[in-house]
Amino acid sequence: MESASPPAFSLDALLPADIAKRAEAVGARKCQLAFWPLLTLAILAGAFIALGAIFSTTVSAGTNGTLPFGVARLLAGLVFCLGLILVVVGGAELFTGNTLISMAWASGTVSTRDILRNWAIVYLGNLLGALGTAVLVYCSAQYTFGEGVVGLTMLEIARAKTTLSFGQALSLGILCNALVCLAVWLSLGAHTTTDKILAILFPISAFVAAGFEHSSANMYFIPIGLLVKTDAAFLGTIGKRATDYASLTWTNFVCVNLFPVTIGNIIGGVGLVGLVYWFIYLRQDAR
Repeated sequence: MESASPPAFSLDALLPADIAKRAEAVGARKCQLAFWPLLTLAILAGAFIALGAIFSTTVSAGTNGTLPFGVARLLAGLVFCLGLILVVVGGAELFTGNTLISMAWASGTVSTRDILRNWAIVYLGNLLGALGTAVLVYCSAQYTFGEGVVGLTMLEIARAKTTLSFGQALSLGILCNALVCLAVWLSLGAHTTTDKILAILFPISAFVAAGFEHSSANMYFIPIGLLVKTDAAFLGTIGKRATDYASLTWTNFVCVNLFPVTIGNIIGGVGLVGLVYWFIYLRQDAR
């Protein structure tokens, strides 16, 4: 009697129902990670997203007035994708993407304590990785490149982010993490590294081009601006003074930007992606 042949291997992406099951399982595994591996992976993610931000800032430098606004934003978005590509393909723990753990929570696979523990550790790690990268970039004086245009771009990005109203920052955060979680969702359905990269490109490019707000990215974007602001000699070379960036303070970094954007990111990831897909594909199987 002939044995049954093994199922044919396929490179087709997983169907949404299978992606939901994978997302639930991945979320459960994330909550089982011990403290130090989880924190270390989160620090890596903060640094990876910061690397994407550095790439994006450098490419954006000097484009004001030389390229149409939309084209310049598209370029900035495309290169920023480096950050999430490193997180997904290289392996790291990103707070915004981990809002999809809400699918495992809704199914009863992980507890409220489990998900809050994961978010707290990963958020802290992302902050440490982003701040550490900002300090390294400042010490390298990379902001002085291009006759100071890179540093000027850093300052202007940070200033714009610290002048948002609460409602605007919240809304931009919701929109941002809906796209980030959709990028992660699509990558969970991929079979190859190429698939994963292609799945990430358009959602992430879209959120950057549209000017949405990402808490983990802002952990780099605003601190590097704050550090550059302290270099009075550099400010003089670009015809600026610290008073030109009055809104750029550590208090505004936390209260005006990071706090509302983080809330928005949670709402966007949990409410607009995680729980929606859980309701469609996993609700009937929930314990």
